[in-house]
Amino acid sequence: MSKLTYIDLFAGAGGLSEGFIREGFHPVAHVEMSKEACDTLKTRLAYHYLSQHKKVKTYFSYLQNEISREVLWKIIPDGIIDSVINDEISAKTIGNIFKQIDEELDSKKVDLIIGGPPCQAYSLVGRSRDPNRMEGDKRNFLFRYYAQFLIRYKPKYFVFENVLGLLTAGNKKYLNEMMQLFESIGYSVAEPTVLNAEEYGVLQKRRRVIIIGQRGKKKFDFPELETVVNKWETKKDLFFDLPKLKPGEELHIANYTKPINEYLKRTGTRNGVDFVTQHITRRHNERDLEIYCIAIDKWLNGKQRLKYDELPYRLQTHKNVLAFLDRYKVVDPTGHSHTVVAHIAKDGHYYIYPDKKQVRSISVREAARIQSFPDDYFLKVEEQQLLKQIGNAVPPLMAFAIAQTNEKIIMSKEIIKSNKDKETPVRFKPRARLLLQLGRPAYKNQSTALVELVKNFTMLMLML
Repeated sequence: MSKLTYIDLFAGAGGLSEGFIREGFHPVAHVEMSKEACDTLKTRLAYHYLSQHKKVKTYFSYLQNEISREVLWKIIPDGIIDSVINDEISAKTIGNIFKQIDEELDSKKVDLIIGGPPCQAYSLVGRSRDPNRMEGDKRNFLFRYYAQFLIRYKPKYFVFENVLGLLTAGNKKYLNEMMQLFESIGYSVAEPTVLNAEEYGVLQKRRRVIIIGQRGKKKFDFPELETVVNKWETKKDLFFDLPKLKPGEELHIANYTKPINEYLKRTGTRNGVDFVTQHITRRHNERDLEIYCIAIDKWLNGKQRLKYDELPYRLQTHKNVLAFLDRYKVVDPTGHSHTVVAHIAKDGHYYIYPDKKQVRSISVREAARIQSFPDDYFLKVEEQQLLKQIGNAVPPLMAFAIAQTNEKIIMSKEIIKSNKDKETPVRFKPRARLLLQLGRPAYKNQSTALVELVKNFTMLMLML
């Protein structure tokens, strides 16, 4: 059976897509406006192609700077690299994007559309900082373009992802319009559901709104996802094998310091590569390092967060001591990290490493691990762009759980449809029909059906 296909809209660095590829889905196209994110997507698709063709050592050569990215991409079929469409989705560009996707499809059907528009317009933080509360932001209505892709490609299902603020933005007017729009174009939409990434093996307190729609008018409820008991710890299980770093130190390629543990193995974080890349941390001035020490002390010796107005006056440089007092935050070493967001690209104050022996903010690789990206996921851009891509991403482990459920639903529908096409129902008398409802299928051959009925009847009598 051929792989299920999908299109990823507003794809970013590919966290959502990574989960679906891991489950066996085939990406027809990724659409993303950021060139840097598109480069990341192309490189990741190159990895998957080489891995599937047992040539992953070529990819490892790229990670070790033995070949350039351009050489890597040339090894990959053009259709795979060209399936990443670097364009903003707008009224002006959507026609050309459709044309490119149609060429990639080559008359094949799309099973699924996934993705979520940029979240800043719905974000609670974004609204709090904008004087107009993002009311005039055009990103509020990007879901209308998402709907145009549903109209054109008519996938069996769609998965729409966004931040919690979507549930309340504009006094729910955006959410209400979105739900009505999706239903008006032929989809039954499950109630928007909040998923917590921790329940899917991610060592991070990260909640996201997921909306899933099924083509047709039949009522559709949000599917139950398989969860895990997540008792792993950030420092002991997630960071334990990474080399120690000083502020500003850059280990672009380094050896692991310890053998693989259960968590890293089960989650695929260390999935074959025997070295780590992009273990890079920021430089910090002496004032920040002193503040980090205070923050680490408070957290490790009482699980208390540092408030900005509690700092010695000589360390305070901001005039505002009434709002945003939690400017400095330590990653919880014995629990799970707080949410990694795109702001991590601006400074590391909100993501301080939890150890007085390594006073610094977390590294690029540590941030990627918190988001559940595997260690062979490589983002070759400037450090600031690296962290922005990581902070904006959907954790691949959570995406994998969503993909598993969607794959089961779609495949079960296909099997039922296939059986209906192959089988011709047989008419039985009421008693026979009652027994058939115990879970046995109808049969073309009357004698075979009667034998099965006798078996069912005998089993029924034994149970009475």
